[in-house]
Amino acid sequence: MDSNLLFWIVPAASLLALLFAWFFFGQMKRESEGTERMAYIAAAVRKGAMAYLKQQYKVVAVVFAVLAVIFAIMAYVFHIQNEWVPFAFLTGGLFSGISGYLGMKTATYASARTANAARESMNRGLRMAFRSGAVMGLIVVGLGLLDISVWYIILDAFVPADASNAGMKLCFITTTMLTFGMGASTQALFARVGGGIYTKAADVGADLVGKTEYNIPEDDPRNPATIADNVGDNVGDVAGMGADLYESYCGSILSTAALGAAAFAAEGGDAQAKAVLAPMIIAAVGIVLSIIGIFAVRTDENSDVKSLIGALSRGTNLASALIVVATFGILYLLGVENWIGLSFSVVVGLAVGVIIGRATEYYTSQSYAPTRKVSEAGLTGPATVIISGMGLGMLSTAIPVLAVVVGIILSYLCATGFVLDSSQVTMGLYGIAIASVGMLSTLGITLATDAYGPIADNAGGNAEMSGLEPEVRRRTDALDSLGNTTAATGKGFAIGSAALTALALLASYIEEIRIAMERSTPDIIINGKALMEANIFDFMYHFNVTLMNPTVLCGVFVGAMMTFLFCGLTMNAVGRAAQKMVAEVRRQFSEIKGILEGKAEPDYSRCVEISTLGAQQEMVLPSVLAIAAPIITGAVLGVAGVIGLLIGALSSGFLLAVFLANAGGAWDNAKKFVEEGNYGGKGSDTHKATVVGDTVGDPCKDTSGPSLNILIKLMSMVAIVMSGLTLAFSLL
Repeated sequence: MDSNLLFWIVPAASLLALLFAWFFFGQMKRESEGTERMAYIAAAVRKGAMAYLKQQYKVVAVVFAVLAVIFAIMAYVFHIQNEWVPFAFLTGGLFSGISGYLGMKTATYASARTANAARESMNRGLRMAFRSGAVMGLIVVGLGLLDISVWYIILDAFVPADASNAGMKLCFITTTMLTFGMGASTQALFARVGGGIYTKAADVGADLVGKTEYNIPEDDPRNPATIADNVGDNVGDVAGMGADLYESYCGSILSTAALGAAAFAAEGGDAQAKAVLAPMIIAAVGIVLSIIGIFAVRTDENSDVKSLIGALSRGTNLASALIVVATFGILYLLGVENWIGLSFSVVVGLAVGVIIGRATEYYTSQSYAPTRKVSEAGLTGPATVIISGMGLGMLSTAIPVLAVVVGIILSYLCATGFVLDSSQVTMGLYGIAIASVGMLSTLGITLATDAYGPIADNAGGNAEMSGLEPEVRRRTDALDSLGNTTAATGKGFAIGSAALTALALLASYIEEIRIAMERSTPDIIINGKALMEANIFDFMYHFNVTLMNPTVLCGVFVGAMMTFLFCGLTMNAVGRAAQKMVAEVRRQFSEIKGILEGKAEPDYSRCVEISTLGAQQEMVLPSVLAIAAPIITGAVLGVAGVIGLLIGALSSGFLLAVFLANAGGAWDNAKKFVEEGNYGGKGSDTHKATVVGDTVGDPCKDTSGPSLNILIKLMSMVAIVMSGLTLAFSLL
């Protein structure tokens, strides 16, 4: 079938996703927010969230302006970058920011409506929260594919064909498109770090003083930090997460397209175009199947957490099963070389995603033994809770890592027809990359289950602050508990896809080096071959990328160090902001008479201001370091050092992210399990011990952990964009 005709499925699917996002948003807005008090609280949270996001985007706009100017100078003055890069970079950041903004806007409107729906039944509450979360999922995939489609059309129209090498045009187009992935990654890192600092400063302050010192319930309106805490759920877990998964989604598609162009560069023509379009079309069909899965989610009134998980799993499993069948049809119709093997690579990616999700659920849900053991550790105090949670987090890394390792090997072998030959290495890497597309192909519904979590959490807060009847709070607590598990599963899913995508980006870095060398020294001989005939192994030999090269080892150490340095900076940032929050909450309890009796209203705005200022001040340094590290490493250690940097960051960052996300999720749900009446219930010493564990886990699971998957991909993106600079100015 004509590949040019099939391409139009991609923009059509993106518009369909945006249409259904608008439909679900309108459906949600038509529902009542409940009582006047419920609407008032929702409006306060919405106002705080929008005010924060406005301030964050001002800071990010300055960073983007500076980077765009640098790229323009590289392109138009030094001619070591192509002229499309500054514009692609800006659009990537813009669409990522829009995804986060629209998702957060939806979430802040949905929380009170979810609480009000839960007054009627559990099923209505679940549907309200889930379909509101689906708005975020569909916006992310819709805008992501729309951005990719538009840039593909523009570059295909304006980039001239190379008469001497027919395959060069698509190689140039796909590597240029990777640039807007850097824009998306940069925006995502600021959103995740800033939002994570904001939400955890408020959460820690609210828990340590309110729950532990004054023994008042979570989300109690007497707690001055409670509005800031609810605002934080939106700016961190919705806006930050939306920007995060936007760049994961785009990065997986773009890196696969770039490797497809490289794998079939010698053939050129329709074969190369089909390999480039394949990941885009799989993602497009995944949108349609995600919408079908969304409509399949429903539950009974008397459902427990395990049943609720089953309800969400029904939708995601349906979409995943359908995309398996669809992938074989898509690649067959495209006529891609070895379409059966590549289809199985996609199946492998989906299987790895399911395994990581189930492993995360097992280690973080209070329905299973590991998290219950963390709760039991609270009987002997907070120290044993923390020790138990850390041990659980470390143990939980085994299954995801082994799943990714097996997935990498199988997807590589499926793509090459089980041939281990250096001439097939690019095709094998294309198989790994398309496996990451398979893992994220149904992101529309997967992200809906993730975005559902903070909406349900805010609904519970609204129910508590509005003084709704205990049965409503029981329902929202069940929905919130499920949300903690789905959020942890989503984070595991994101870091698993990041591992596959980062490996594909590493291969794409070599392809960008090839493009940069073609611009500067097209007649160079690489390992006895012409530039465009050399494979990745030839480039490794040319740049002496071996473990015996000290520059590679130095890069590996620096890359591993970057993940720990980044986590240290973000955790300390949360700690400093939380200290200010704790001091402010204590001050208000002691100075504003009548708060604890409910006779005086706390100064919520002051706590919102503390979180906002803390996030704005603290998010810049970690984000700038992530951008600077590949540039400095490239300038000092050259191409070999950069490859070492990316390998070190990927290996250590993957493990550290899984550990932090799962330990934090287990601590959170261990507290929830005690609050359900186990081991003494709310207010007991065991409860206070698990609250301390939850507080330690907050920056792990919501700030440092989820930011790491962006870090490892952002450094890869920066390395790709700055490859011309590395070649031109490296010292070694």
